[in-house]
Amino acid sequence: MNNGLTTASLALRDRITQGIQNHPKRITALLAALLLTGGGGAFAVASLAPDPADLPVRQVVLPVTSLASGLSLAEMADQPGFSLFRTEQVRSSDTVESLLQRMGVADPAAAAFLRRDSHVQKNLMGRTGRLASAETSDDHRLLRLTARWAPDESGEFKRLVVEKTEAGFASRIETAPLTTSSRLAGGVIQSSLFAATDAARIPDAVAVQVAELFSGDIDFRRSLRKGDRFSVVYETLEADGEPLRTGRVLSAEFQNNGKSHQAVWFQEPSASRGAYYTLDGQSLRRAYLASPVEFSRVSSGFAMRFHPIHKTWRAHLGTDFAAPTGTAVRTVGDGVVDFAGVQNGFGNVVFIKHRNQHVTVYAHLSKILVKKGQSVEQGQNIGAVGSTGWATGPHLHFEFRVNGAHQDPMIIARQSEAAAPVSAAARPAFDRLASVMRTELASAELIQQASAE
Repeated sequence: MNNGLTTASLALRDRITQGIQNHPKRITALLAALLLTGGGGAFAVASLAPDPADLPVRQVVLPVTSLASGLSLAEMADQPGFSLFRTEQVRSSDTVESLLQRMGVADPAAAAFLRRDSHVQKNLMGRTGRLASAETSDDHRLLRLTARWAPDESGEFKRLVVEKTEAGFASRIETAPLTTSSRLAGGVIQSSLFAATDAARIPDAVAVQVAELFSGDIDFRRSLRKGDRFSVVYETLEADGEPLRTGRVLSAEFQNNGKSHQAVWFQEPSASRGAYYTLDGQSLRRAYLASPVEFSRVSSGFAMRFHPIHKTWRAHLGTDFAAPTGTAVRTVGDGVVDFAGVQNGFGNVVFIKHRNQHVTVYAHLSKILVKKGQSVEQGQNIGAVGSTGWATGPHLHFEFRVNGAHQDPMIIARQSEAAAPVSAAARPAFDRLASVMRTELASAELIQQASAE
């Protein structure tokens, strides 16, 4: 027996040696994969064992009972078929018939029920972007239709279910809790932030949050450079395993012009709400926001311009934010409303007094939501974008004045003081979270690099 084992071992050694000599590159790649993965993970390798053709073969025959044994042809025809599943996005132009057709449903009875059902008409038809899933029989008859959506920030979602029963179709609305998971992503700037996030399939809501996070340090209108990189970890809110919408950005890193900017969400145990900090615990919240509207296309900056109405060149002492009528306008800092009403070319306008003789101006509003003497907090909604006064189209004209002199709001925001850092009591918990987020951001960057390659 020992001689047999020795002979087999020598034969195996010779076969391995021959395999290495014949395929040195393949063996090298195998060893590299083992080193890179630390011996873990799933990977495919070339077998170094004896050739299966040389191994003994044994034939095994076992009786198999037919699943149709004892059934007549008529009984077999009555057996249940299979189900088909398909999901489609509802369009504003959809009718019940057009939606069912895209989902592969051919069922006049189902179409008639959906046309008259109040749950379907109220919660599905006309709801652009809402997902509807259909389960059909193998002959394309509707068995079940389901739609899910999150109507508010309560942490719950609604589920519309239309089901075929023995008595016909029936519908119901159910409520269930959303589940939260996190996703990692990254991108490279080629032209703009939104172009990069589109290429990386990152939702716009996440792109907006990233821009808001770093707007105090990065001018997203003028400071982006081709090749700038970003990584982000963000929440997704899911219903029955289906992502419904994005949640909060948990951490992010933006490398702009060779400088790295980082942020992590953290809530101190004694605080009523969380905030964003750098990974070393410094607060990202400043006395003034960089923009009175959420990140959007800016039509003109703080500079000279040709006035579209007066037809003369004059200093444009402010910033115009192009946005659709009705877009929310927020105050950039805490203060008191000094004026709210109509004023010459400004149209509907709000003036807010802040500390240190600082005043901000919000003009051309379509509506005003505050009154003179009212205290306001940073980020509070004070009105909506419009085109009142001397405006050629819907936009917000925004000014920042210091002791009566106009200043560039971007510079003021960037130079304003930051809020307090993480407290000493909360520091251990913050450091643990920051360590985890560093690892996840590094992983997000690796994912982005792998995708690019």
